[in-house]
Amino acid sequence: MGGTKLIVTGYVLTKDCQPIANAWMDFWQANDQGAYDNAGYRLRGHLFTDETGRYTLETIVPGEYPGRTEHLHVKVQAPNGPILTTQIYFPGVAANDRDSIFDPTLLANVQDAAEGKVATFNFVVQP
Repeated sequence: MGGTKLIVTGYVLTKDCQPIANAWMDFWQANDQGAYDNAGYRLRGHLFTDETGRYTLETIVPGEYPGRTEHLHVKVQAPNGPILTTQIYFPGVAANDRDSIFDPTLLANVQDAAEGKVATFNFVVQP
């Protein structure tokens, strides 16, 4: 698949910073050209946090599409908890200022890496 490789890591935590093991995380995104695959459902999937509440997602940097900046969609749920539906955004993207639902509190910490980009983002949810 084309695009810049992106590895996102982080933790799912309670409000008092306790890790949540086996939290369900569902991700979906556009490809590097800003198109969603609504036939083959590529760039969609779920994973679970490990015993320390940590997750790792390997994907590509999503592209922009009309009206939206680069972003990852995500749902997060602690075992038997409510579902949090949110997005992760990327710093330094010009379209952030033009996206009507962009939220700067949802910016990932992104760094360049040898084979693409690495990012960190932590989620806080109710157990």
